[in-house]
Amino acid sequence: MSAPFVRVHDLSKTYGNPHQPLEVLRGVDLAIDPGEFIAIIGPSGIGKTTLLNMITAIDNPTGGEVFVGDTNVTRTPQNRLTKWRARNIGIVFQFFQLLPTISVVDNVIFPMDFARVHAPTERRSIALDLLDRLGILDQAEKTPDMLSGGQQQRAAIARALANHPPLIIGDEPTANLDRMSAQNVFDVFRDLAEQGAAVVVTTYDREIVRTVPTVYELHDGMLSLIRRDGSAVKERAGVAR
Repeated sequence: MSAPFVRVHDLSKTYGNPHQPLEVLRGVDLAIDPGEFIAIIGPSGIGKTTLLNMITAIDNPTGGEVFVGDTNVTRTPQNRLTKWRARNIGIVFQFFQLLPTISVVDNVIFPMDFARVHAPTERRSIALDLLDRLGILDQAEKTPDMLSGGQQQRAAIARALANHPPLIIGDEPTANLDRMSAQNVFDVFRDLAEQGAAVVVTTYDREIVRTVPTVYELHDGMLSLIRRDGSAVKERAGVAR
């Protein structure tokens, strides 16, 4: 059995001052294997984005550690993390965050240029292939404002996959989509996991995660494992593997 690709150990995050602390995460443990697709559910504002920001090293925890592959991201200087993140993590945001003044295909090429991944002569064909896989090749030369919400999210997924990262993060990626588009996006994430990526998605939509193999709930700063491999589980706080 392979080692977990993501390891979160005793993670905590507190905002505010010592007199009025706000404890968002409390002793969270989490392990994610290569090829595993997990969803973290909970209402907006509960701390799901905070947890993802710890995993992606966008923010630093108050306590605990996060390992992604062989990298301890909580102990790596920020000036070394930017390029590392671009090569190892694909992030899909709730509001797409596509660059509005360039074409969809150029949006997908952008992270390759930034991280200097793939030969320059190959980047456009790789981007077009990703758009084709996601069913929006015919939108490649359009600007993002010409696409529907579902098409923009697929373009954002293509951009996240441009550098072939082993970890895919979706931060409430379907919050602004209709039910059919949302399910299609989750189908794409499931396919990516089947191809070997570790995939983590947050959502407050309990209905949309019914087909996700592993589901956790964030509640009072702690994770509860509520389903694994389609079977219900009841486990509160500090998820151990």
